[in-house]
Amino acid sequence: MTFNEIVDFLNGIIWSNYLIILCLGAGVFFSVIMLFPQVRLIKDMVKQLFSGGSSESGVSSFQSFAMALGGRVGTGNIAGVASAIGFGGPGAVFWMWAIAFLGAGSAYIESALAQVYKEKMDGEYRGGPSYYIEKGLGNKVFAYVFAISAIIGVGFFLPGIQANSIATSMENAFNIPPAITGGIVVALLAVIIFGGVKRIGKVAEFIVPFMAIGYILVALLVIILNFDKVPGVFSLIFSHAFSAKAATGAVFGQAIMWGVKRGIYSNEAGQGTGPMAAAAAEVSHPAKQGLVQAFSVYVDTLFVCSATAFMILIMGTYNIYSEAGPALVENLPGVQPGPAYTQMAVDNFFPGVGFGSIFVAVALFFFAFSTLMAYYYYSESNVAYIARKFKNHKLVFNITRVTLLVMTFVGSINSAGSVWALGDVGVGLMAWLNIVAILLLTKTGVATLKDYEKQKKQGIDPVFNPQTLGIKNADLWMDINKKYIK
Repeated sequence: MTFNEIVDFLNGIIWSNYLIILCLGAGVFFSVIMLFPQVRLIKDMVKQLFSGGSSESGVSSFQSFAMALGGRVGTGNIAGVASAIGFGGPGAVFWMWAIAFLGAGSAYIESALAQVYKEKMDGEYRGGPSYYIEKGLGNKVFAYVFAISAIIGVGFFLPGIQANSIATSMENAFNIPPAITGGIVVALLAVIIFGGVKRIGKVAEFIVPFMAIGYILVALLVIILNFDKVPGVFSLIFSHAFSAKAATGAVFGQAIMWGVKRGIYSNEAGQGTGPMAAAAAEVSHPAKQGLVQAFSVYVDTLFVCSATAFMILIMGTYNIYSEAGPALVENLPGVQPGPAYTQMAVDNFFPGVGFGSIFVAVALFFFAFSTLMAYYYYSESNVAYIARKFKNHKLVFNITRVTLLVMTFVGSINSAGSVWALGDVGVGLMAWLNIVAILLLTKTGVATLKDYEKQKKQGIDPVFNPQTLGIKNADLWMDINKKYIK
């Protein structure tokens, strides 16, 4: 077997329907066992998003939210949604919504666990799956396997894919050579990541809301001025989400598979990346950041992904392909699922001005750049875990930064090709390992929510004391809340 065949074989196993079932099942399980906090506590999600501030050791709740959302909102929100519609039909959008709603439960658990078991290294909070796997499950081998998978996925291969998306879109829209775009992206990224987590948090706090709101506003303009088509779009989505007929080109199974798969890929709920950003937040109780990160899943899928879906479906700029390959619905002859669907939707809305390619290029730049910042922080978090006993952390982090910058530039001037497949191996393995871990740590994760709600009912601002809950290996919290804990 060739190297590419081996990678494809691994992806076929890792990204099988079993992973989709596992992610969907975990979301259902956590949502039910916690009595659907994504509905009951929606007000708390918004309130905690803007409460609290940063400290010398951690970023604010909103900065942590922006960092995680920057990782969730990427090229998948444009290309991923188009792929879901192209291969799963309009009904796939419903299943993207479903996995976002259920995935919010998984996002709460993993982010709360990241807070419970976080550590302080070089004066900054660090945490994520590797940390709670070791401390909560007592399994260092399991933890190291996750850390290595994360470094391979988000540190070596996926940055090049995001950079390639930026370079390609800029070349198509403005005829800028990929090498020049790559150099600019690397220079901007270097200024940010060499400033550490605090600088990443501050930049994300500005970029992420700006890019998401700007993108959604354009989508709203398309929706408002075509409001008469909105009922038809909803009808299309819901009628084909459960249809067993290929009336619009996609059968029931395809709609579920592509909707769930692209929904998971976009919002990352359960994949283990969001908890790394969650751990950096300065809060008085893990549940506060768990609720904030659950809300970030909503923003990613229900708002940003929906914006793309509605522009495409309203303007009719999509094709639908069967699993065998031929087009079953062909509104755009020969055009494969991808950013072109969104580009053509905007071009049709603004005919004759070529606004679509420019809009998509700018959107992709901000989406992908924010994801690159998040990828670096995720890489650093896992490198920090592995190198905890290494005395010169600064040297290790600088090597990590330079490596990511090199991979970013290489990706911008080369075709994504097999790099996508290699990145998928790392990310898919992360998802398997993380979901198994959080399922095993269900008791601790659920305990944080119960403790939070109990204190809220008593009329006090929740403060976390691991000793009262019988949680071990969370001694850092005794220091964090020492002025409250007696």
